[in-house]
Amino acid sequence: MMKKIAYFFCFIVSVIFAQAQEDDRPNILFIAVDDLRPELGCYGATHIKSPNIDKLASEGFVFNRSYCNIPVCGASRASLLSGIRPNRQRFLNFSCWQDEDVPGVVSLPMCFKNNGYHTISLGKIYHHIEDGKGSWSETPWHPTGDWEGWQAYVTEEAQKQIEPRKNGVGINGVSFESPEGPDHIYPDGMIAQETIRKLNDLKAANQPFFLAVGFLKPHLPFNAPKKYWDMYEHENIQLPDNMYKPKDAPNECMHSFGELRNYTDVPDKGPMDKEFMRKLIHGYYACVSYTDAQIGKVLDELERLELAENTIVILWGDHGWHLGEHNLWCKHCNFEKVLHTPLILRAPGKGKAKQTDALVEYVDIYPTLCELSGLEKPFHLQGRSMVPLLSDPDLPWKEEVYCRWITGETIVTKTHAFTEWFRDGEEKGYTRMLYNHETDPEENINIAELVENKDLVKKLQDKLYLHMRERNTLKIPK
Repeated sequence: MMKKIAYFFCFIVSVIFAQAQEDDRPNILFIAVDDLRPELGCYGATHIKSPNIDKLASEGFVFNRSYCNIPVCGASRASLLSGIRPNRQRFLNFSCWQDEDVPGVVSLPMCFKNNGYHTISLGKIYHHIEDGKGSWSETPWHPTGDWEGWQAYVTEEAQKQIEPRKNGVGINGVSFESPEGPDHIYPDGMIAQETIRKLNDLKAANQPFFLAVGFLKPHLPFNAPKKYWDMYEHENIQLPDNMYKPKDAPNECMHSFGELRNYTDVPDKGPMDKEFMRKLIHGYYACVSYTDAQIGKVLDELERLELAENTIVILWGDHGWHLGEHNLWCKHCNFEKVLHTPLILRAPGKGKAKQTDALVEYVDIYPTLCELSGLEKPFHLQGRSMVPLLSDPDLPWKEEVYCRWITGETIVTKTHAFTEWFRDGEEKGYTRMLYNHETDPEENINIAELVENKDLVKKLQDKLYLHMRERNTLKIPK
């Protein structure tokens, strides 16, 4: 009898211990921001008002040299959420689906769901709201039902501010507006409200959670309540100094920014008026501050509910954006301005106000969150956990990271960025560009064809070709 009682007692203790371990598992607050470049206070941009993101950075860890693997929303998200690199056959553009390109893969949120986490998607996480089947414990939520319906929230006030061009072919209305009104007249304000509601539900449920929150701004159109536009003096808005194609760069590096030209106040082709371009930059800045405010509301509620101490918060922008540099607008190319991204991580017990210049890339996020949460990493991951950097930011790390866009393949090292363009079916490139980030951080002079750089170009080519072969060896069971 005493033996049975002892066994029963041990069983109860083990159950309680297991439950305590489960309750101690960290929550994940996974914040995605569309088209956000690392032009923030915490990255040294004193002209940008981003107090809430800056506060998060001061409490956590800033990756100064983070890179997306492909600069367009759909492909960048599918790659990050699957932990798999884009290549010439998968994750090609904005409209790609993870479920079609790598069917059956265990996504990042699915990995947490399979390990007892309650997983939720609010706003724009995958490009397609129905992608990543099996990843979520609840039906993904968006205030319009699907993020692509967010254009419906453009107010009539815009028509009073801008005269749409005559005979324009734009399909998206005007490219910016600044109406009077509360934050929730636009989807990001509604997403913040829904996130706060969900945090309260999750607090009551007492189950570890993976809460993914995807904010839409500063993606086009640059619409934000007027109070955020008023945070910036329009006369202080400056156009970039390098509104020209880089010297000696191939034509392949440029594009006609068709995404922006889909708006009715933007010319179908050719240059834009300088004052109009300053308005676009003003609008982008206003949208950054607007989304920063929504992020602040969410983080404040996390604190109020006493969840912050056991929640890993990661904030990332899916890619950068050109604001006139090289006379380009939007993303869709192989320049630093669209490949370089903001990445901020706050993890319990990992210190604060730290930063690193180590090269990291978005396929590294999946294994990092697994390791921080004590989860086994799926076999298919192609990135490297960044956890060691949290203890030692100066630890020797990657020598290079890799990005691509359509036919252009880029390798970024500590000092240089090299891009080569390929024709279909060919294994060697036909044109290229090289920039020295130490002497030319804005990438204004292509030095790929200089005789003195011949050996460096060959070295970077060899690394790039090897990478292209290795990334294609991935095998996923069907």
